[in-house]
Parts: sequence; structure tokens; C-alpha cells
Amino acid sequence: MLGRHVFRVRALYRRLLLLHRVLPPDLKSLGDQYVKDEFRRHKTVGSDEAQRFLQEWEEYAAVLWQQAKESRQQNSPEKSHFGTPLPEEKLNDFRDEQIGQLQELMREATKPNRQFNITESTKPKC
Repeated sequence: MLGRHVFRVRALYRRLLLLHRVLPPDLKSLGDQYVKDEFRRHKTVGSDEAQRFLQEWEEYAAVLWQQAKESRQQNSPEKSHFGTPLPEEKLNDFRDEQIGQLQELMREATKPNRQFNITESTKPKC
């Protein structure tokens, strides 16, 4: 049973990081770091919380996969839309710690000068 759970967690983790490759570079960096932090933070939670955690991330992966597919079909990355509104009923279920994390994520995602400044790499000039 434990082996199957570990396999499920690792497969979901890898899938999320792969899906983030379709995001703009700054969102990819932010998303990758958030996934890594959240999975690390939930390593020792109980069974019920682990199931809910995995379910939420699987829903996120399904939405992101659909949005990535639509983005490829539009063939216009600048017009791509990623994300969904957070329903108020879900927000009401959050603990204070989760609300704080969400606020921090929102601040980071909406900064005019984001923490991550990623540019295309160029070959060094000799």
C-alpha cells in the first residue's frame, strides 16, 4: 500500500513539473518552486490530508493539461490563459496558514518586478 502511494505521489510530482514547461518562464519558475515547497511541506501529513492534497493537485494538473492543449491549438503563447478562479467555498475551507501562503503566492505572481528574471540564454561571445 505504501509503495503504491509513494509511486502516485512521485508520478504526480513529475507530471506537474513537466506540465509547467508550457508556462511562461516566470510562471514556470514560480510554479515549480511552489510545487516543490508544497510537496515537501506535506511529506508527513496524515492519510486523510494526503488524499485531499493529492486530489487537489491532480485537479490542478488536469486543468493545466487542458489549458496547455488549448494554448498549443491557438498557436499564440501571448494570448494563452493559465489558471482558474478560486471559488469562495474552497477559500472558506482554508486554514489561516493556507490563506497566508495564498496571499504570498498572489503577491509574487502579480509583482511588477518579479523575483525571477529569466531570459533566453545566449552563447558567450569569444
